[in-house]
Amino acid sequence: MRELLRRAMQQSDELVVELDYMDCHGRHTRRVISPIRFTSSEHFLALCLCREEPRNFNLSRCRNPRLRWAADVVMPVEFAEPMQPVGARN
Repeated sequence: MRELLRRAMQQSDELVVELDYMDCHGRHTRRVISPIRFTSSEHFLALCLCREEPRNFNLSRCRNPRLRWAADVVMPVEFAEPMQPVGARN
């Protein structure tokens, strides 16, 4: 996860990260972010393209990260429910 975020930070004009995130209330959302910097060993600052503002993210609450081309993303990005694997139950 850290290497993927680091790559997006280094290529911030070209890459963003899409991931599933669980907030402090246990709500799951899919986010598109532009990582800015690590603020501690467990947290990083990123521009959330869904909220259109900087947010602090906890690494332990991030799942299924993937790089996307920034040119393919239009702000604001709508919040979405994370996709459940086939056969998964809520």
